[in-house]
Amino acid sequence: MSIKKALYAATAMSLFAAGGAVADGHAKELTIAIVNNGHMINMQKVAEAYTEDTGVKLNWVSLEEGVLREQVTSDTATGGGQYDVINIGMQEAPIWGAAGWIEALDFGAEYDADDILPAIRAGLSHEGTMYAAPFYGESSMVMYRKDLTDAAGVTIADNDSWDNVKAAAAAMHNPDAGVYGACLRGKPGWGDNMAFVTTMVNSFGGAWFDADFKPTINSDEWKAAINFYVDLLGNYGPPGSEGNSFNEILALYNEGKCGMWIDATIAASFLEVDGVAYAQSPNAGNPVGANWLWAWAMAVPTGTENTAEAKAFIEWATSKEYVYAVATHPDFGWSKVPTGQRASTYAHNGFKEVAGFAAAEMAAIESAAPEATDLKPYVGVQFAAIPEFPEVGSAVAQEIAAALSGAKSVDDALAASQAAAEAIMTEAGY
Repeated sequence: MSIKKALYAATAMSLFAAGGAVADGHAKELTIAIVNNGHMINMQKVAEAYTEDTGVKLNWVSLEEGVLREQVTSDTATGGGQYDVINIGMQEAPIWGAAGWIEALDFGAEYDADDILPAIRAGLSHEGTMYAAPFYGESSMVMYRKDLTDAAGVTIADNDSWDNVKAAAAAMHNPDAGVYGACLRGKPGWGDNMAFVTTMVNSFGGAWFDADFKPTINSDEWKAAINFYVDLLGNYGPPGSEGNSFNEILALYNEGKCGMWIDATIAASFLEVDGVAYAQSPNAGNPVGANWLWAWAMAVPTGTENTAEAKAFIEWATSKEYVYAVATHPDFGWSKVPTGQRASTYAHNGFKEVAGFAAAEMAAIESAAPEATDLKPYVGVQFAAIPEFPEVGSAVAQEIAAALSGAKSVDDALAASQAAAEAIMTEAGY
């Protein structure tokens, strides 16, 4: 019996024992809220086999990242029950688990939880209990066109300086030929532009808060980082960068329009341009926190009436079996499997043969530093693992996008960011 059938059989037996199964003989339905990134989109096709094996109908709600976060947060916090399975990440999982908003996840021995990369598993847990299972994990790195750097006579090294990165972007920048030196996130959102911007601020020696959780957005380090960011994208980025996030830049890169892109390691699975090379994230003197750590994971809201079925689906969708199902699917293959979540994927010869990015991706994940430090007194790299951060990050994201578009000066944007953050944190009792 396949794992899928075994899981469904166990679920069905527990439901009948409780007197609550599907009295009319029809399987239950699950409504699943997912981010509209490539691996989640692929899952809809791969999961047709899950429905075939189990009879569980899957209703997909695929949303842009910012919209997903807004809708899922609202529904989960109120116990609305709109979704049975939700995509969340490392910012939410431990906080929502501790608050009782999502169910603890404890799967059978075949699931092999010890195969999940330790940093990813820890980031989705609270006090040792996993509250969300990773569909894929990621850090961030530089992805660049080696043909363009070679032609321009420049190089990009691991952990390069930002000044050298800017020089490489300038050398590759050729808008008349439709090539922009650097493509970076600009679309406002705490997990959109601020994911990248925060790592840049970290690398300049800045942080969101001091040891007393007072905002430090008006610091010299923030000013240096944001001025550099606005200058780099303003001079060597594509027009309209304030509207670009992951999916928009992925499309630009695959159209041959980006010399380099610094973003999620998972992007490497979807790059279709020849000659891509990889480097560890740059910094301006402080390498700690220069590359982020994240997982798009699956969780079960406590408001759902389909807890057992939802957990069974997550156990399958984040398992070794699922990875193999993608690898052997006629539309995908080993180059399209979700990465960054299981050590066994990186050990498989089929994956190693096609994944030229694997070593760089793993190095980035293993070097990410989410722990609190003297400089960054909170858990999280590109976010702070406190309940108030999404509101703070979203407010600042709008201001940074305004600076990038030229609607505000950097100084004005940071002053407004500091004021907004102070108001939010003061109201929260910090």
